[in-house]
Amino acid sequence: MTIDTKSLEKILQKARDIVLIGHFNPDGDAVGSVTAAWHFLRAAGKRPRIILPSPYPETLKFLDPDNPQGRIIIAEEHLEEARALVRDADLIVCLDHNRLARTEYLEADILASKAQKVLVDHHLAAETFRFDVAFSTVDVSSTCELLFWILLSLPEVDGDTARIPLPCAESLYVGMMTDTNNFFNSVYPDTFTMASLLIARGVDKDAMQEKVLNCYSESRTRLMGHMIQDKMTLLPQYGAAYMLLSNLEKDEYDYRPGDSEGFVNLPLAIGSVQVSALFTDNVDGKYVRVSLRSKGRIDVNRFARRFFAGGGHRNAAGGRLYMPLEEVPAYFEHALASWPEEEKFS
Repeated sequence: MTIDTKSLEKILQKARDIVLIGHFNPDGDAVGSVTAAWHFLRAAGKRPRIILPSPYPETLKFLDPDNPQGRIIIAEEHLEEARALVRDADLIVCLDHNRLARTEYLEADILASKAQKVLVDHHLAAETFRFDVAFSTVDVSSTCELLFWILLSLPEVDGDTARIPLPCAESLYVGMMTDTNNFFNSVYPDTFTMASLLIARGVDKDAMQEKVLNCYSESRTRLMGHMIQDKMTLLPQYGAAYMLLSNLEKDEYDYRPGDSEGFVNLPLAIGSVQVSALFTDNVDGKYVRVSLRSKGRIDVNRFARRFFAGGGHRNAAGGRLYMPLEEVPAYFEHALASWPEEEKFS
């Protein structure tokens, strides 16, 4: 994949203080892309800082830069510091979110900032008009994959992965690996090319998989068993299944950010289940977080946009519901029954 980076090159030449911003409820792709960009820019002599709107999974802590001046800032915990960084930045780079609203507390600050703004994202319907330069396509596995091809196209790298700092390469691999569910979905031919090139660069794929996929807590593992045994409801008339995760259950199982990552995929192991949903109480109880997954040509992106004020990709999407968790099952069944047949398949 070749990408025209001339506009980005001009912006990077002038920028010194660069703020990298991911999305609320950050996943592996969000954390991977902001930390990869941090390592690359730091090596280029810039002063990058990372802001995530909310805490990220414990299993991704190893990606947080060791440099004290590079530690990830969580906006909901240090909001004034995050706002000051946005205000004083020369350049703001938004990664892995198609709408500024996904930065939650920082949307107005980003819009008010005089800094130039760059978007790197792989979701549908990106707000490219709000950015000076936008790299936006759905034809990649992840934002980390898109960022990889952008970096490879810059003159400092010129197609040579040996010029990409190893910590940057590791973050890129982790983001791609997690967003594809370890190469299970949203994989393109170039995705395997990227993986091959990063491994040749020195990324230890086994070590990355071990750190991310095999280091969960006992309480998280027991919560997963509870969700399968006690909380999974099948709706065979719709080829669907769903699970509810309440704040009471989070407390019972010592829940940490990211502990429910992957739970929504579990019902899809059942042959008859084509659509899976996970409904999770937000920590403050103000809304229910919606995660959707599907098989084959069933388009949960359209489902999320119509019924859950969200969106995403064909087989992986999300959204929110502003209702008590106990009312969600009836609403979900109503949504499935009302889902127009022409919107189910892309």
